[in-house]
Amino acid sequence: MFLPATLISLSWLSAVLAGSANFGDSCSVSNNRLQVGTYQFYTDCNSVTYCASNGTCAHRGCRKDDFPFGYPQDSDNLPPKCGKNQFCPDEMDGCLNVLPVGSACQMNRDDQCEGPPNYKDLLDTTNRGLNVNGSVCLNNVCMWANVTENDDCVVQNTAYIGYTASGDEFIDIVSRGNCRVGLYCDAQSLKCFQEKSLGSSCDADKECSTWNCMSSGVCGTDQALDRHLSSWVYAIVGIGIFVGMFGTLIGLFCLHTKQRDAERERRLRYWREQNAFHQNLSQMREAARSSILSIPGIGSSTRSTLYGGNNSDDSHAPMMPNALGQPRTSRLRNHVKDDGNSEDDDESLIMQQPVQSLRGNDGRF
Repeated sequence: MFLPATLISLSWLSAVLAGSANFGDSCSVSNNRLQVGTYQFYTDCNSVTYCASNGTCAHRGCRKDDFPFGYPQDSDNLPPKCGKNQFCPDEMDGCLNVLPVGSACQMNRDDQCEGPPNYKDLLDTTNRGLNVNGSVCLNNVCMWANVTENDDCVVQNTAYIGYTASGDEFIDIVSRGNCRVGLYCDAQSLKCFQEKSLGSSCDADKECSTWNCMSSGVCGTDQALDRHLSSWVYAIVGIGIFVGMFGTLIGLFCLHTKQRDAERERRLRYWREQNAFHQNLSQMREAARSSILSIPGIGSSTRSTLYGGNNSDDSHAPMMPNALGQPRTSRLRNHVKDDGNSEDDDESLIMQQPVQSLRGNDGRF
């Protein structure tokens, strides 16, 4: 069966406007309640107002915390905190006097109950929220947490809804009683018993003095206490730190030394290659000089003095024949000429006679 669209729309609208009424807006006191699972107080008004008896939202008249939720930081409009022997109720409409034993109180509001005369002896010093000034609110009734061992007690089990990291729900049951500090109220026999020591079997956290009953059914270590390590642990950690530091320095030194040696070897190899290259060039020059001097007729000619180190008087003689007064002539050249006739492959030898140079013999070449 499908819900009508109008009903769905009204449900969505009420969910959006729930707890968002501002100052002066209408509200209903009958809607004040504790949320299921979290037991957080709910009202139609926003976080800085409360629903007054006239059905409108009014400014809050008191606060329980130093920094109440909903107010901006450094706000000058914070409601006052209640004085000694007073409390601020969940509605936060105004401060009220503490309630005597047997009076009705709001859930888990131990601070609403008046403490016993010997409250210093019953005061909870474990910071576990067992009581406030020796008084406790169980089942919405003010009591004193003064029941001794093996005496009858009152217990209150409250199931809270928790959520895992993946979003799954789980139930967390909190059990409270009116036994003295160091005792717990057994839910089966309703008697106060001494809290169990570390390693003892247990069924709930309240049975252990460490308030940690593990899943194995044994009292474990207190999870709220600081963990103290032995001196040898600090010594090993310190040695490990120094070994790591010096190991890092030595490793970097070895790495840089290896890189420096590789760079030195690379430069040395480059220098050797350049040196060998220059030596090869010198050998090539020497071989070329030797090969020129070894040609017949070159070593004794006047031109050889240009390559040799022997500077005789003949080295100043002209190199060209016309320098001796002879006319410049071209040497006999033999040319083979193809007449281009495919039928006759006869080739004629053209003999060119020496031709008198057109320029005069001026003694220059």
